[in-house]
Amino acid sequence: MAKILITGGLGYIGSHTAVVLIEKGYEVVLVDNLSNTRQEVLEGIEQITGKRPVFYAMDLAEKQEVAELFAREKDLMGAIHFAAYKAVGESVQEPLKYYQNNLCSLIYLLAALDQIPGSALIFSSSCTVYGQADSLPITESAPIKPAESPYGNTKQIGEEIIRDLCAVSNRIKAIALRYFNPIGAHSSALIGELPLGVPQNLVPFITQTAIGIRERLSVFGDQYPTPDGTCIRDYIHVVDLAEAHLAALERILGGSMNQTYEVFNVGTGQGNSVLEVVHAFEAATGVKLNYAIAPKRPGDVIAAYADTQKVEQVLGWKARYTLEESLASSWAWEQNIRKK
Repeated sequence: MAKILITGGLGYIGSHTAVVLIEKGYEVVLVDNLSNTRQEVLEGIEQITGKRPVFYAMDLAEKQEVAELFAREKDLMGAIHFAAYKAVGESVQEPLKYYQNNLCSLIYLLAALDQIPGSALIFSSSCTVYGQADSLPITESAPIKPAESPYGNTKQIGEEIIRDLCAVSNRIKAIALRYFNPIGAHSSALIGELPLGVPQNLVPFITQTAIGIRERLSVFGDQYPTPDGTCIRDYIHVVDLAEAHLAALERILGGSMNQTYEVFNVGTGQGNSVLEVVHAFEAATGVKLNYAIAPKRPGDVIAAYADTQKVEQVLGWKARYTLEESLASSWAWEQNIRKK
């Protein structure tokens, strides 16, 4: 099986994707600068799979480090690129930090892959490129809206960089996966979402509130034009998402692409409001949440959920986990890490 580089490989989605690829027989090489994760995640991957992948603690935004990595790992056939700063609020305050890290790392990675005939890139993109879509569910042909943050802009620019290279290169093919809201954890509860500091995402804040780390969950706004007044999102289990990366990788390596660059939405196709997620967590776990309505946040999209027809038909992939199953796995993970 091919040897695949996973950047941001000890992060939330990267670690679950590493597990899926290892279990499928791939040899994986993990890279992470450990800015938003811990090296102990490597132990969880090894416990689940029985194999300890090669790991480099390094910064892909340093051109020389990328060159040295590819000189050492000569038989890499592709990369799944997760490595990026991702805090929307921080990106507004520190835009140059985000542009330098997220774009330079991608450019240096592409330059290295473009020296390998038949190489593959799977790019971690985001539904944020659509902004508040004109219609729901969101298809891949929906207009790309002006980004609400430097973080979102790096995803848009990243897609453009990849598209432009693939248009002229005869060596590399790429797929960008625009995914919606990853939640959940591996069924072993050995790896999961581990935010450093105050969580930026809804579900880790829910589980930290449930276990007593946070006093109260704030629900930002209840006057949106939705059935219960709260924002709607498409919540996808992280293992489903990891398997979508595998399907995309195998489409390229298997020679099934008739273009050099493709884009797919990855979600469940189901929108759930913030309050629906709160109540689903309570139903799945039996734990009552302390939550309160707070003022809405500027820039929050009212509703976003995926049209999944393309990814289901072309990649043969479909989300399997329910919202309740995803939330139950997040709770099992939260309880496990607090024991440690």
